Amino acid sequence: MSLETPAAPAAPGGAGGQEKILPVLETEQDILARAKQATARRKRNIWLLRLAIVVVWLGSWELTATYWIDPFFYSKPSKIWERLVEWFSTGTDFGSIWYQILVTVEEAAIGFVIGAIAGVVLGVILGRSAYLAQVLAPFIKAANALPRIVLAALFVIWFGLGLSSKVATVVVLVFFAVFFNAFTGAREVDRNLIDNARILGATRGQVLKSIVLPSATSWILSSLHVAFGFALIGAVVGEYTGAKAGMGFLIANAQGTFDTAGVYAGMLIITVVALLAEWGISTLEGRLLRWRPPSASEAAIKAV
Repeated sequence: MSLETPAAPAAPGGAGGQEKILPVLETEQDILARAKQATARRKRNIWLLRLAIVVVWLGSWELTATYWIDPFFYSKPSKIWERLVEWFSTGTDFGSIWYQILVTVEEAAIGFVIGAIAGVVLGVILGRSAYLAQVLAPFIKAANALPRIVLAALFVIWFGLGLSSKVATVVVLVFFAVFFNAFTGAREVDRNLIDNARILGATRGQVLKSIVLPSATSWILSSLHVAFGFALIGAVVGEYTGAKAGMGFLIANAQGTFDTAGVYAGMLIITVVALLAEWGISTLEGRLLRWRPPSASEAAIKAV
């Protein structure tokens, strides 16, 4: 009986003896790392595009005001920058620029808190009481239809040039922005949750505290983003109508002296204050609604 030599194993890859390369499976860490790189690249591209838009816009404005249009009427970025440097280094004709900013922020903040609290309380009450909502609906609609900015002049007559007239203007602007969201949020609560809580013996107060308010929180907080913008508008309009200090007063004085750069500089400062307030409200919203999974749009915004 003869012994046979065992056949050698066939080379992978078939004819030609070429080795077949198998694909390498990515690990979870590799996938996460690639996703982080893509997110970072997307954020960088977005910020670069934003910067490019600002540079092109300001550059076009500067060139246009230098060679084609009269900067006396439209000013230009270099003049606005000079005015900002002057205000923050030597102050304004009416005192420190920080004092002017503080006056406006104080008026906006006080009116914002009062208007937001009133809007939440009345919105939740009417949202949970269909009877009261039907009784007060025409009055609320009529009040909302009023041109509330015009009330600033009446408030100056009633309360004078001090803090009260500006706060009143802010309150009437903030109230309705918060009220309608709180009203809708209170009405959109899942009825099954309320019925189940009552079956388990929950009181009206417990239902309000444990179900209604948490459910309406996202509605209420979303309205605060718009409401603080209205608060700043109300404060500036009130100061513009009649005041002794504040950014609105500073802008009105710049307009009266044909200082276009001063008007733009005041507007820019108010914009920065509004953006800082928006960041603060977004941070507060993120902490209070940490339990809620973010929506697709919110996740996209956070990625930026």
